[in-house]
Amino acid sequence: MTAVLFYKLLAIFIAAGMGWFVGHMRWLGKAGGDNDPARVLSNLAFYLFVPALMFRTTARVDFATLPWLTVAAFFVPVVLMLIGVYLWQRARHPDNPAVPAVRSITATFGNTLQVGVPLVAGVFGEDGLAVHITIVSLHALTLLTIATVLVESDLARHHRSGASLWGMVLVTVRNTVIHPVVLPVLAGFAWNLTGLGLPTVLDEVLQMLGSAVVPLCLVLIGMSLSYYGWPKAWREMSSLIVLKLLALPALVLVIAHWGFGLSGMGLSVIVMMAALPPGSNAMMFAQRYRTLEGEASGAVVVATMLFALTAPLWLAVPVWLSRWA
Repeated sequence: MTAVLFYKLLAIFIAAGMGWFVGHMRWLGKAGGDNDPARVLSNLAFYLFVPALMFRTTARVDFATLPWLTVAAFFVPVVLMLIGVYLWQRARHPDNPAVPAVRSITATFGNTLQVGVPLVAGVFGEDGLAVHITIVSLHALTLLTIATVLVESDLARHHRSGASLWGMVLVTVRNTVIHPVVLPVLAGFAWNLTGLGLPTVLDEVLQMLGSAVVPLCLVLIGMSLSYYGWPKAWREMSSLIVLKLLALPALVLVIAHWGFGLSGMGLSVIVMMAALPPGSNAMMFAQRYRTLEGEASGAVVVATMLFALTAPLWLAVPVWLSRWA
């Protein structure tokens, strides 16, 4: 592990620890109720900072130059894993209809920025970083949008039991489109299609708001652990960590190499992206739906620590594979 990556991981733990300390001291107030500080800050991120980041990313991405084969080789297995975990959890008939989507996003959404960027830059250089950033530009847009559609359809079905199918479809579509993640994405796509660049002032404002997502979410991880405690069902959390750190990169490796014929640096980069620990957006998604906040936060912290052990494995396997190809 490079020194840069070590310091990045350490910075994540320190930021989360500061959030835990603030929550433990109750400096922002007590937990519970509509004024729960962790929920208030999470709503601030979800309704202001994340939409700014989503809109700016979608409005600026150049779809004509994207390496679509590499993009597909990453997202096909990742989306398959997300849907697989969702169906597995849904088959268990949880009392809370948001559980399947929350656990599926925890098992698939990687920390592509705080951990991924310095790791890829240090190991693969500028060429590898270019591939990584391409995937990052579509990462949250793809996974959060799919998870939102799944959770909103489950919530509509749960709260409108006995209602007509058409009524449930309308509720699902409305709640999915008018959503702090999906609506900025659609607006960004619409702006992108016009071919117009973002005005300088607007771009500056969106960049400034979007830059607040990472530090706020890291602090929220610690606050959530302080307010809600560690999850009681360690088996569930552990299974999600195993899926994220081991099963998902293995699935990406198999499908990308033998399904899409990918090899070399492109394969190594997307396998490492799949092997990254869960990102803070998983915790924020759990906060949004008030479901398994402690489990999602705990998974982020524990998996980030274990990533120091699993990262060398997924750096070595694609190299070994290319030598024997």
